Amino acid sequence: MTATQIPLLAHVALVVDLPERGLTRGQLGTVVEVLGAEPDRALLVEFSDDKGQAYAFAELRPGQVIHLHRRTTEAA
Repeated sequence: MTATQIPLLAHVALVVDLPERGLTRGQLGTVVEVLGAEPDRALLVEFSDDKGQAYAFAELRPGQVIHLHRRTTEAA
């Protein structure tokens, strides 16, 4: 999967600081909308606190985030 194929509801982390948005590298978010088509695709990312309350939304390019993956386990 390339950076431009980050899917809806994916967990992502910022790889850049966005001081104008009050966001810093490493903050975690969720893709809530995929905007446009290649090559101008963008992602609407929601940033929430540990209680699930959204504190920021940002329209980002796929290169501004990294897709996070969690290892899944198979039922025995």
